[in-house]
Amino acid sequence: MSTIQSGATKRRSRPQTASRRENRAGLAFVTPTFLVVLVVVILPILWTVLLAFQNAKLVDIQENGLFGRWTLDNFGQVFGSPGFWSSLGTTLLYTVGATAGSVILGLIAALALRKPFRGRGVLRAAMLLPYVAPVVAVSFVWEVALSPQYGIVNEWGRKLFGWDDPIAFLSTRSYEVGLFGVHFDIPLALLTVIAFETWRYFPFAFLFMLARLQAVPGSLEEAAEVDGATISQRFRHILLPQMMPVIALLSVLRFIMTFNKFDDIYLLTGGGSGTDVVAVRVYDFLTSRFDVGAASAQALVLAVVLMALLGIYFKFFGKKVQEESA
Repeated sequence: MSTIQSGATKRRSRPQTASRRENRAGLAFVTPTFLVVLVVVILPILWTVLLAFQNAKLVDIQENGLFGRWTLDNFGQVFGSPGFWSSLGTTLLYTVGATAGSVILGLIAALALRKPFRGRGVLRAAMLLPYVAPVVAVSFVWEVALSPQYGIVNEWGRKLFGWDDPIAFLSTRSYEVGLFGVHFDIPLALLTVIAFETWRYFPFAFLFMLARLQAVPGSLEEAAEVDGATISQRFRHILLPQMMPVIALLSVLRFIMTFNKFDDIYLLTGGGSGTDVVAVRVYDFLTSRFDVGAASAQALVLAVVLMALLGIYFKFFGKKVQEESA
């Protein structure tokens, strides 16, 4: 009888042992990834939050412990700064303009290159160049092309459009233009960096949208064409509903990326001429004033504003996008 019981116990213990081995193997695979995320992502975020509530300067940052003297002076300095609210408005304008521009241009490029024709592969590969090229290289090319002294854009403008004087696209805060007899000022430098951001990142949207368009059955468009639907009607009632989930995802991703953007603007204008976004202000507080606490507070405020905007988007537009794509 005891022999039978011991055999049953062994049979029950084998599955448990195998399950434990599987759990240990899974834990062994997950642990390196968890440690990397902990060291690279979680700990720096927690350290930034702690510094935002301390009077931390770059020269004495090593003396600040985890439980130093807590204060809200950094946030008072951020919200009381005369340039904070204007930079936040500039950030929102820059983010919305660049996000909409890159998504729309990516959609146009995907629609233009989805049908087979000679040289389509070469054009598709060329579309990726702005995105894969180093940002330092492409920003230098734009600076040279837009230079008022020797830039090719001003040269063409004088020859083709009759410009009297060269235009400093990257250093002119406001520029007066006339349209149908009406004169008004435009933020020229800000519009230039928005155009650069649109040009540089539309291939990102182009890849996603082209992949989605390739998955749309051609029979749907053929049937609509037989029924007499125009090109605009086929796009509106067939292609656009198929594209809405991808457009919504791209809009959210590009909004997050552009809202936190620093290198493009800093390389082109240095944050001057009306392009002072919040990310550039964080860098200036850290490198010019050596105020780590105020810089951390601004970064924390930037993250909270971004989360609030994304929460508003998902609350009011998330269900609508899902209904249209269903």
